[in-house]
Amino acid sequence: MANENKRDYYEVLGVEKNAAEDQIKKAFRKLAAKYHPDVNHEADAEEKFKEINEAYEVLSDPDKRARYDQYGFAGVDPNFNPGGNPFEGFGGGNPFEGFGGFGDIFGDFFGGARSSRGGTRAARGENIVTQVEVSFEEAAFGTKREINVSRIETCDQCSGSGCAAGSQPETCPQCHGSGQVRTTQSFMGMTMQSTTVCPTCGGKGKLIRNPCSRCKGKGRIKRSHKLKVEIPAGIDNGQAFRVSGQGNAGANGGPSGDLMVTVRIRPHELFTREGSNVYCEMPISFAQAACGAEIEVPTLDGKVRYNVPEGTQTGTVFRLKGKGIPYVGYKNRGDQYVTVVVETPTKLTQQQKDLLRQFDTATEKAQPKKKSFFEKLKRNFG
Repeated sequence: MANENKRDYYEVLGVEKNAAEDQIKKAFRKLAAKYHPDVNHEADAEEKFKEINEAYEVLSDPDKRARYDQYGFAGVDPNFNPGGNPFEGFGGGNPFEGFGGFGDIFGDFFGGARSSRGGTRAARGENIVTQVEVSFEEAAFGTKREINVSRIETCDQCSGSGCAAGSQPETCPQCHGSGQVRTTQSFMGMTMQSTTVCPTCGGKGKLIRNPCSRCKGKGRIKRSHKLKVEIPAGIDNGQAFRVSGQGNAGANGGPSGDLMVTVRIRPHELFTREGSNVYCEMPISFAQAACGAEIEVPTLDGKVRYNVPEGTQTGTVFRLKGKGIPYVGYKNRGDQYVTVVVETPTKLTQQQKDLLRQFDTATEKAQPKKKSFFEKLKRNFG
């Protein structure tokens, strides 16, 4: 996505520029869950999901966010050089170079002096993104997983030189290895100099006469690679974690990029989650609700026993403290909330129905809500 077509990262996440870290994280989780390709099948869902992840990767990192706030998209470009040439759009040269002091004035105005930009400059490799699917429990407690990653690596045949065995790159005879050539022109009696990318070597500063047969002189090749990653305990659906240095290889000795792994969690038959809290419904019989009972409740740690108090109503929620999901990076855990659902029996025999009617009549005084309702009904409708 070209920078001119990108939306502002704060706009992408729908937050203000002074948004706190937790606000940014909350906005990311909400949007990631909405536009995840496994959930949203609209044509542009995948692109929006990538855009959301890219924005969060920058705004969740204090250093990257600071550079973005100061320099915009250029500040988070791997090749960003804040002290570099502010006139790169003019072919890499300074159009004011032939005017003596003007070059220095504009250099001071833009915050730095000119720098040579030969093509042999080291550049950081690009970040890559992949996805892994895990179970509800694996996301809760963390796990290790071996994944296949397709990435650009340094060519093992030429060790990144781009040259065939027994040969070396030659210094470009036109630019003498700088990657740039200077031209002089006369205009209205004045002599002006400009610097442009060397046409012979394309700005690389070197020429490869005998290219490597494997990488065709590029020094890098694309390969599939098996990698073991550790999925952190407590990670939520749609969130991503970083594996440093496992992205594409850098150019000219530059460091490798990072691998961003997005996690997809398979739905659980019993549990749902919101943040670090776990939720489930627990069906109980009418007799258990009325008389109270000790029941077995499923949790991520196995079954636990819980005493349902006498007279429990359907929809009652009770909490199991510390039985939720760990907070990422901490040992502390959220809670589990269990909603009681009193199950009404079906397919009763006639004898069972008669007994229930007798029971209903006998316990009429023990049903205060029912009595209160009918009293209000009588007052309002006669």
